[in-house]
Amino acid sequence: MPQYDDSNIFAKILRGEIPCHKIYEDDHTLGFMDVMPRCDGHCLVIPKAPSRNLLDIDPEDLAKLMITVQQVMRAAKTAFNADGITIQQFNEPAAGQVVFHTHVHVLPRHDGEKLGPHTGEMADNNLLAKHAKMIIAAME
Repeated sequence: MPQYDDSNIFAKILRGEIPCHKIYEDDHTLGFMDVMPRCDGHCLVIPKAPSRNLLDIDPEDLAKLMITVQQVMRAAKTAFNADGITIQQFNEPAAGQVVFHTHVHVLPRHDGEKLGPHTGEMADNNLLAKHAKMIIAAME
């Protein structure tokens, strides 16, 4: 198994070197908006402890991560009046992982609407801020 590389973008976000639109934070996890969303409300949840993916994450960190994922899912579903939530999580390049810090995608879904492709284009910053506020409000 390759070693964790602390120069990945999510490690930089955790250190405050790169900004993000936070939607949730506790001692163990961080939730924030995906800057290249595949749908409105697409957000990410990451552990603060370093791990590449589910193959090497400490089981206790995984449990804390999934508790936060559930909280964020519920808030995103409410905030976007979604019919359901898609959760995506990739492990290693062959499975589609691009950023090698464990992360879970939370995607609010509506009946009959297809998930948009990953275009690599960044979303409008104001729109991401608006979506973050909607999710935060739904958590309260």
